[in-house]
Amino acid sequence: MIELRDILYTVRITATSGDMNVEVKGVAFDSRKVEQGYLFVAIKGTLSDGHDFIDKAITSGAIAVVCQVLPESIHESITYVTVKNSAHSLGIICSNFYGNPSKKLKLVGVTGTNGKTTVATLLYKLFSSLGHRSGLLSTVENRIHDQVFPATHTTPDPLVINEMLVKMIQANCTHCFIEVSSHAVDQGRTEGLFFTGGVFTNITHDHLDYHRTFESYIRAKKCFFDALPSDAFALVNVDDKRGMVMVQNTKAKKHTYGLQKMANFKAKIITNSIEGLEIEIDNRNVWFKLIGDFNAYNLLAVYGAAVLLEEDPEEVLLRLSSMTGAVGRFELVMPGSKFTAIVDYAHTPDALKNVLETISHFRSGQEQVISIFGCGGNRDKTKRPLMAAIACKYSDKIIFTSDNPRDEDPMEIIREMQKGVGPTDAKKTLVMVDREEAIKTACMLAKEKDIILVAGKGHETYQEIKGVKRPFDDREVVARMLKMFAN
Repeated sequence: MIELRDILYTVRITATSGDMNVEVKGVAFDSRKVEQGYLFVAIKGTLSDGHDFIDKAITSGAIAVVCQVLPESIHESITYVTVKNSAHSLGIICSNFYGNPSKKLKLVGVTGTNGKTTVATLLYKLFSSLGHRSGLLSTVENRIHDQVFPATHTTPDPLVINEMLVKMIQANCTHCFIEVSSHAVDQGRTEGLFFTGGVFTNITHDHLDYHRTFESYIRAKKCFFDALPSDAFALVNVDDKRGMVMVQNTKAKKHTYGLQKMANFKAKIITNSIEGLEIEIDNRNVWFKLIGDFNAYNLLAVYGAAVLLEEDPEEVLLRLSSMTGAVGRFELVMPGSKFTAIVDYAHTPDALKNVLETISHFRSGQEQVISIFGCGGNRDKTKRPLMAAIACKYSDKIIFTSDNPRDEDPMEIIREMQKGVGPTDAKKTLVMVDREEAIKTACMLAKEKDIILVAGKGHETYQEIKGVKRPFDDREVVARMLKMFAN
């Protein structure tokens, strides 16, 4: 146990009432998880307000409450602490409660619209292969050395992050690589963490359902770098026009990587094919298994971060050359089949454009590109017509379908997507709400050597419809259809 006063170290407190030396057995921000002797942190969320559940938390055993606004009824036996922002305070509280585990290993955060999962996953794989026991917190999965844990968010909540970091230290991990989403920064999930370094991949149109404006989205990403300490490194993609904006106010040591502009870590693509990439990095020509220009950036970011973490450059390139990327990222399903099928997580306009441009690069000109994708429900609606327009530009046939419609009507989502389809492109589009039927139809339409892209879900193994997650794996469905239409 730890005293409340110590848990609140560096938290911006506006007022206190009660015993600050009370011993705390645990921390919770969900009243349903409060136990006897716990500190309850009341957070104003997007769907509910924790302040409405303070009394319930006290009934369940909370002995102290952190809140932004004091409740009308005060219990004399309870310690109340008011703060400016309870969500941001939670991160610091959790770090203090668990003994600041992020100080005891090298924690590297990766942020950006696209590429976060690939960069974080490759860093984890690389450092594991270099002999370091490492951890990973990502969209696809969480890892403590060789143990795998399911991921529910791109960046977990502060309690989960710190609990996982403690377990990593107990497993003798020396490094941890974590995806840092804009939501996580805005909601204070990374507050209280001590980062050794931060990596910026790129920033494009996404999450405007949450951030409302692109400027707010940029600001959230930038705040991550603003908070880095002076002994950390900040590695940014200098080819992205907002790359240097990210590090304008950072105290961290600034480093850049890029394919076009002058950078600390520079690369040049020599060969780009469906088999992989040949890249010149620091005057060394290396063949990689990953595909596409966007992966050249991802590989360069990983290389730069590894060198900044004081790994040997030649050994890093040797290890990276044999590695595959994250699950569901430009993943070829059953290579050698009659036609090529690719599953990718692309669910933003820029990501879809990157994948389709890469496919266009490999085309001989005779084969068709058939794209299947949808747009998620209860998410940024402005990107729906943009993604449809991109698909029309680079595809010969497009099938609009469902992709986690959540609480929205799938057909209404598709109608919004269709606003991006020009009059001359309408004839090459089909609508099939059932995603499995859409994939099956694409396989029926495909001729030998055609290319099918199934975009939007990647590693996900479910479809979320009306609050229910139903089993659905693009990779499994595509493989089954490829076998069905093998001849």
